[in-house]
Amino acid sequence: QVQLVESGGGLVQPGGSLRLSCAASGRTEDVFATAWFRQAPGKEREGVSGILSGRNQQKYYTGSVRGRFTISRDDAENTVALQMNSLRVEDTAIYYCAAVTRPTTIAGVLEPEKYDFWGQGVQVTVSS
Repeated sequence: QVQLVESGGGLVQPGGSLRLSCAASGRTEDVFATAWFRQAPGKEREGVSGILSGRNQQKYYTGSVRGRFTISRDDAENTVALQMNSLRVEDTAIYYCAAVTRPTTIAGVLEPEKYDFWGQGVQVTVSS
């Protein structure tokens, strides 16, 4: 129903920046929210940032990235981007884009079990 493809991962030094992009296709008009999650080896998948579809485009961030990361939408291109600044070693993880078609709560925006569609993931490595 919805296909997601991430791009923009790579290696960056601490304090550097990286921009991830999630391109959506299929029935994108049905998407309620899009979010970025990350998972490091041996750790649970963590919600990083989410954005609601529609005009309001409410944004949500987990505390560890608030002020450093910015999520945005480009509806004309059906993409969601995550601009990551002031990167830290602990940001190292595989980052996944996900979309959900069912309305969810504010807390649910960053809960991976709420999401229906997932991209393949991209590696982000922060290292000196």
